[in-house]
Amino acid sequence: MRILLTGASGWLGQTLAPRLRALGHMVIGLDPAPSQHAQLVGSIADRDLVRRAIADNGVDAIVHSGALHKPDIERRPREDFIEVNIRGTFNLLEEAVANGVGRFVFTSTTSLMISESIRAGLAGGAARAAWLTEDMVPEPRNIYGVTKLAAEHLCRLYHLQSGLPAIVLRTARFFPEADDMAHAIEQSDANTKANELLFRRLAVEDAAEAHVVALERAPDIGFDMFVISAPTPFVPADCEELIVDAPSVVARYFPDYASLYARKGWTMFRSIDRIYDASRARERLGFVCRTSFADVLGGLARDLS
Repeated sequence: MRILLTGASGWLGQTLAPRLRALGHMVIGLDPAPSQHAQLVGSIADRDLVRRAIADNGVDAIVHSGALHKPDIERRPREDFIEVNIRGTFNLLEEAVANGVGRFVFTSTTSLMISESIRAGLAGGAARAAWLTEDMVPEPRNIYGVTKLAAEHLCRLYHLQSGLPAIVLRTARFFPEADDMAHAIEQSDANTKANELLFRRLAVEDAAEAHVVALERAPDIGFDMFVISAPTPFVPADCEELIVDAPSVVARYFPDYASLYARKGWTMFRSIDRIYDASRARERLGFVCRTSFADVLGGLARDLS
């Protein structure tokens, strides 16, 4: 296929573009930041640029991963989020329909599922960890989440009104940067990322592969939304204990983790306030992340042996 990839210079785009090309697709990268993967430099808020990118290249499919993200809240006005995340998505969908594009994959975020109360966790009085699936009604807590949720609704609308096959992937964390609340987290960055694979993170390679699968399956599915995160070992019955004593729950599933962590100098979070359930992606999309917390423990065992 001839695929327009927005956000081609980003962390996901840098991984996804070569993966798509290795599968034989032609990738036309679009991003405001120049890179080896961005043949077109500019903003998706520019309707004329989007029109040319699609029409001039005979685009068959669009992977829309370009956006302003949560860290941009500190350095960009709210209007920019409206322009890029909502108007940019609108531009892509309008031109996709006008030019006969056959499939559309949108990179959304699990961040929009986190309300202020969920984020407050145990300190905010939560009695149990939040078990999060696609069926929950989101209450985004910032302009990033609000605009990404609006973009999801646009994807649904264009499928309903124009028949455009559109898949929304609510991806959990896969960014390489440290958590923006790292100053309040006692664990190191590597320790934090390992812990998060239990409930809110995935490898960027898995994020890229989810988009490959979504592209393949979009015409058959039509429209759907999927949480994409490393498979959690937990079940809903664990949620009350996870919020107050996460290490004990983890130890039940991974009896060797405590000794491996101790040798590494790592610790588990005392409380886990949310779990992303990616079972719908497994059952309907046929996708499961390859990297999990068990892989981290396996790597530690090898490194420490």
